[in-house]
Amino acid sequence: MKKITYIILFLTVLSCKGIAQEIRFEQQASINQVYLKSQESKNLLPMNELNLETGYALYQTDINISTENPKLTLENVRDYAVVFLDDKLQGTLADQHKQLTLNARAGKHKLRIFVENIGRITYGPEILDNSKGLFGSITLDENEIEDWMITPLPVKNLEISKLVFEQRKASALPCLFKAEFSIPQPSAYYLDISGWGMGEVWMNGTYVGAYWEEEKQQSIQIPSEVLKTGQNEIVVFELKNLGQKNMKLSTQAIFR
Repeated sequence: MKKITYIILFLTVLSCKGIAQEIRFEQQASINQVYLKSQESKNLLPMNELNLETGYALYQTDINISTENPKLTLENVRDYAVVFLDDKLQGTLADQHKQLTLNARAGKHKLRIFVENIGRITYGPEILDNSKGLFGSITLDENEIEDWMITPLPVKNLEISKLVFEQRKASALPCLFKAEFSIPQPSAYYLDISGWGMGEVWMNGTYVGAYWEEEKQQSIQIPSEVLKTGQNEIVVFELKNLGQKNMKLSTQAIFR
């Protein structure tokens, strides 16, 4: 009994000094479990027309590439897009960066673009132009791409308990990861997300926030109310940096 008490006291002292505790993600769930009903469209549709006010959407189609390494160009992307070709990450696009050179040979390919709606404009002259997602033209070496399958992904409204997880393996597309960790007692912590790309986090089934690698702060504050003495569960949806396996729990905020 004394030995257990000393261990708990030791962990508490480490926590008070800001020592980070590593969390290793060993399980994953397919993004397919998040899909709502897909909609076919000749042209791109903004999220507003998908009845999706927040969260993510997947735009996918088959394309024929006639020359190596063609340029993909978007007219409108709101707010952030991650491009995959045949399940291989090609890069990201945003409103200030709408062109991407694809690493591909000539032939038929599957193009997938996952788009995240970061937030709504609530003031200023652009408030009437508040569409999100992809809309307008999209071209490959100036040739229009058509015939899209568009799928809403209401990630932020997930019921975590209904997801089916399996042992982690190499993942080519965005997915959800799960891990368990223990703490001696609930306290306010920061989740260090350094090295991850963009995604969402749930702690013990409660949504606690989003992260993005381009933000200065590289941590999410975890309130003590969502933590438990002993075993805790964390679930993460990651959009692009799919090789990451660890996060850290710290008593201090992390900045880059």
